[in-house]
Amino acid sequence: MEDGKLKNAAKKGLKTMQKTRNKHPMLEEGRILKYGAKGFIRNIWLSTAATVVMAITLIILFVTIVASVILTSTAEMMRDKIDITIYLKPNTSSEVLDELTGIISSDKNIKKVTTSTSENEYEKFVAENSDSKDILEVLDDEMKGIMISKMQATMRIKVYDVDNLDSIKNLVGTNELFVEYVDESMPPTYDVNQAEIATITSWARIARTGGLILAIVFLIISVLIIFSTIRMAIFSRREEIYMMKLVGADKRFIRGPFLVEAEICGVIAGIIATTASYFGFMALAPRLADYGIDVTAITDVLESNKIVLMYLAFIIAGAIIGRISARLAVSKYLHKT
Repeated sequence: MEDGKLKNAAKKGLKTMQKTRNKHPMLEEGRILKYGAKGFIRNIWLSTAATVVMAITLIILFVTIVASVILTSTAEMMRDKIDITIYLKPNTSSEVLDELTGIISSDKNIKKVTTSTSENEYEKFVAENSDSKDILEVLDDEMKGIMISKMQATMRIKVYDVDNLDSIKNLVGTNELFVEYVDESMPPTYDVNQAEIATITSWARIARTGGLILAIVFLIISVLIIFSTIRMAIFSRREEIYMMKLVGADKRFIRGPFLVEAEICGVIAGIIATTASYFGFMALAPRLADYGIDVTAITDVLESNKIVLMYLAFIIAGAIIGRISARLAVSKYLHKT
C-alpha cells in the first residue's frame, strides 16, 4: 500500500511537471539542473572517481603541450645562441680580418660577423683568469709575446639558419684568402651543439607523441568511468524514468539531469587540473631554467591574464568530455527502452 501511494504521488508530480513544462521552459531547465546536481551528490563516490580520472587526463594534456613548447623553444634558443668560430693563423692582421669579413658577409645566411686578433684573444685570456694569481704571475712580457705568437685570431659568425651551412663551408674551403689564413690545426666549429639541438628536438617529438598517446588512453578511461557512472545512476532510477515516460516526458527531459551530472564532473575536473597544472609548473619552472630549459613561453602565459582563458579552456574541455560520455550512456539506454 505504501509503495502504491508513493508511486501515485510521483505520477501526480510528474503529470504536474509535464503540464507546466511547455508553459515555463526556464522552470524545466531549473529542474534539470536541480536533478543533475542531486544525481552528482547521490553517486558521489563514482562521480569523484570520474572527476579524478578526467582531471588526470587534462593534466596529461597540459604536460604534453608544455613539454612540446618548452623543448621546441629551448632548441630554438640554442640555435639563436650558436656562433661558428673560424680559427685563423696567429698574428693575422686586423686588415686581413676586415677583408675576410667583407668576403664572408656576402653570404645571405650571415647575420653577424665579429673578429678578434691574437692580441685581443690574449687580453680575453687574461681577463678570464684575472682571479688566478699563479697564472698572472708568470705572464711577463716574454711570456706574453710567446702566447700571442701561438694564439689564433678568430672570426665568430652568427647565421640565420644553422641547418644550412653548405654555402659558408664552401666559401671558407675554396676562397684563396681563407685557404691562406685558416689555421688547419683548428677546424671551424660548424657542428658544435648540433647534436644537442637534434637531441632536444627529438625529445620534443617524443613528448608530443607520447603525451598524446597517454592523454588518449586516459581520455578513454575517463569516458568509460563516466559511462559506467551514468549507467548505474540510470539503473538505480529506472522506475522513476519509466514513470516519466508514462506521463509523456520527452527524451530531452529524461536525458538532461544525467548530462548535467557528467558536466559537473567535467567542470570540477577542469578547475582541479588547471590549478594543479599552474602551481606544479610554477614550482618546477625555476629548476628547469637552471638546466638551461627555456620556460618563458609558458610562464609568460601563466603569469598573465591568459590564465583565465586556460581555466575556461580546461573547464569547457572537461564539460564536453563529460557530456559526450553521458550522452552515449543515456542514448544507449533510451534506445533499448
